[in-house]
Amino acid sequence: EDVLLNRCENATERMLEYAATLEPKCKPTAVVKLNAGGAPEVKITPRLNPIPAGTDPLAPPKDLPPVPTYKAWKPAIKNSPAFEPLEKLFKERIAFIDGAMGTMIQRYKLQEEDFRGDRYKSHSHELKGNNDLLVLTRPDVIHEIHTAYLEGGADIIETNTFNGTSISQADYELQAKEEVRDINVAAAKLAKDAVAKFCAANPSAGPRFVAGAVGPTNKTLSVSPSVENPAFRGITYDEVVDAYYDQVEALYDGGVDLFLVETIFDTLNAKAAMFALEKFFEDKGVRIPVMVSGTIVDNSGRTLSGQTNEAFWNSMCHAKPFAVGLNCALGATDMKKYIANLSKCADCYVFCYPNAGLPNAMGGYDQKGPEMAEDIRPFCEESLVNAIGGCCGTSPDHIAAIKAMASAYKPRARHDVEPLMRISGLEPLNYTPNPADMRSTFLMLGERCNVAGSIIFKKAVVNGDWDKAVHIALQQVQAGAHVLDINMDDGLIDGVPAMTRFVNLLVSDPEISRVPFMIDSSKFHIVEAGLKCSQGKSIVNSISLKEGEEAFKKHAEIVKRHGAAVVVMAFDEQGQAAGFEDKVRICQRAYRILVEEVGFNPQDIIFDPNILTVGTGMAEHNNYAVDFIRATREIKRVCPGCKISGGVSNIAFSFRGNEAVRRAFHSAFLYHACKAGMDMGIVNAAQVKEDVYEKIDKELLEFVEDVLLNRCENATERMLEYAATLEPKCKPTAVVKLNAGGAPEVKITPRLNPIPAGTDPLAPPKDLPPVPTYKAWKPAIKNSPAFEPLEKLFKERIAF
Repeated sequence: EDVLLNRCENATERMLEYAATLEPKCKPTAVVKLNAGGAPEVKITPRLNPIPAGTDPLAPPKDLPPVPTYKAWKPAIKNSPAFEPLEKLFKERIAFIDGAMGTMIQRYKLQEEDFRGDRYKSHSHELKGNNDLLVLTRPDVIHEIHTAYLEGGADIIETNTFNGTSISQADYELQAKEEVRDINVAAAKLAKDAVAKFCAANPSAGPRFVAGAVGPTNKTLSVSPSVENPAFRGITYDEVVDAYYDQVEALYDGGVDLFLVETIFDTLNAKAAMFALEKFFEDKGVRIPVMVSGTIVDNSGRTLSGQTNEAFWNSMCHAKPFAVGLNCALGATDMKKYIANLSKCADCYVFCYPNAGLPNAMGGYDQKGPEMAEDIRPFCEESLVNAIGGCCGTSPDHIAAIKAMASAYKPRARHDVEPLMRISGLEPLNYTPNPADMRSTFLMLGERCNVAGSIIFKKAVVNGDWDKAVHIALQQVQAGAHVLDINMDDGLIDGVPAMTRFVNLLVSDPEISRVPFMIDSSKFHIVEAGLKCSQGKSIVNSISLKEGEEAFKKHAEIVKRHGAAVVVMAFDEQGQAAGFEDKVRICQRAYRILVEEVGFNPQDIIFDPNILTVGTGMAEHNNYAVDFIRATREIKRVCPGCKISGGVSNIAFSFRGNEAVRRAFHSAFLYHACKAGMDMGIVNAAQVKEDVYEKIDKELLEFVEDVLLNRCENATERMLEYAATLEPKCKPTAVVKLNAGGAPEVKITPRLNPIPAGTDPLAPPKDLPPVPTYKAWKPAIKNSPAFEPLEKLFKERIAF
């Protein structure tokens, strides 16, 4: 009743202490204290029908069927004609990209009237500085600049649309769709016209290409504009996607040959751009080449939003860009080591266009073309790049000097990279399993930010105590979690805003967000909300065949477009897979759909064959662990490249309350499952590191493995008998028997802040208000005339 009536603050803790002194199966009317008469000899029931000595219940069958053959995925969207000549160019020689547009425009010393032209004479906002607008008001200037770069040797010129989204144009009150469309269409046509005239005048020069420049916008999805509210964002992911879609559609309609998503300081903005591009390609039925360029802001080697360049690549590689590179912020000398790293880890073409050195005290750039070319020479000598250009401070003279130097060198050869699951937070996590010792490379998915896995976390979220929730996440990372599992599925929690707020908060903490996130929900719209906040490459947990193949494929395609790895639960239309055969059958079916019909990278497919609870007392549950472990081995054999995961705490739900037993189950299960090929699991990271299999008490382990491996019919009963002899809160590596030295006095913690003696917490207040008066209800619908004579008849006599 201390707990029931909330009579003191530590009532629950005192209840647990007292409960630990009782025989678990005694009645409340006849309480029996554990070992009240001393420490008698423990009598455990002998094993019933044990499996024969030397039998390995986890051994694979001798005659395994061959690994299935899977068809290669064929994309439904055809490539544009630009792919072939661009491939040829990037393979045969180093290609050259134009230089800065802003630097060249400054030379014309344009005034407000140049930006206004006739079209914007009466516009309400100052327009000077809106360089993109010049394609409408001073197209002659932009055409001259394009031509100068072509004459300087550029193979690829960029449209003057760095700020060509409604988001950026809003600074000049030109965010209307028609204004943005006109800017982008005109810019594309202008650049195409410059290329056409140059090629007509120089027929032997070879093809030249127009890249639709897609800038980063002036908003960031990963950084809060408010110091006081780190969860706040100045714009939503969907708004950024819509803005990019409108821009790329207009650039395409204007005739660009490829897109250049450039100067990426926030990877989530770039992911939104790639999402928009994929949607556009699907809508148009054609794919054109996309080049992606990030920006390392200083010698820390990170973007403004904190990612290293390899983490940036891991976040972007799902889009399979034609080329990836870096531009802006740094001069060539400082940029080289980051390009070298990108060249090593990327399997597409690589390019760069650095600034003309570092800015001087006035913000200008003093480095001339020949000096910049010499700084770039090591890029060419070490075969790091396929294309080079210039950013801030560069001009046609710089491009000409770079071309004169670089033309003597061979381009970088494209290379394959080791097939791995490559995910990321602020830092890359390239999962490299060790087949000889999978336990040593096991990925720990921290479970404490899952409302179903931590009552403390759930309480913090329900109460809006976000500082505490974030601290729980930090503790997990510090305890060694490689990935954070985040789940908000609870009836008391509004999932989408809770997921959005929490992920935004985590992204704002560099110590936490250095690790990747697992966005976990049974509701797909909540999964999407989490993905729209994470700049890293996350893991989605989960999708399944529960609702049929069409829903499964739709969800898988959205996950792929967001660039996440995916957990597939072993569910289908008939329900959850419990046995070995069903686990393998469902996972293999899902794998075939993902690799053949969706085009999912096998390395990013993670199966959860369902870790189900053993030791329940129900005979049909006894083989659950054996079935999972055997299925793990077989699924990995017949689904090449896939990974296996699971919620490890499920295995020992029957033994909650007994720490030693529960944790021993987790340790033993991981030991055997990892030997079969399990890659990762949702776990308590600190306990997994502490409870090494080899350190588990050997007597305890014998009982645990009898249950886990289903080694005798009465394994559960024997486990319960043995568990009753253990101190419930001891560790599996340091087992303590209950009252092994006799029956010491039970010490219960004193009550903390108890209510005053004689106080009845259930008593009604003395001064009760009067019972309210309630008005009689009056129906709004009137009665028909038949009521009155019928009433009269039924009252006066029996009616017939």
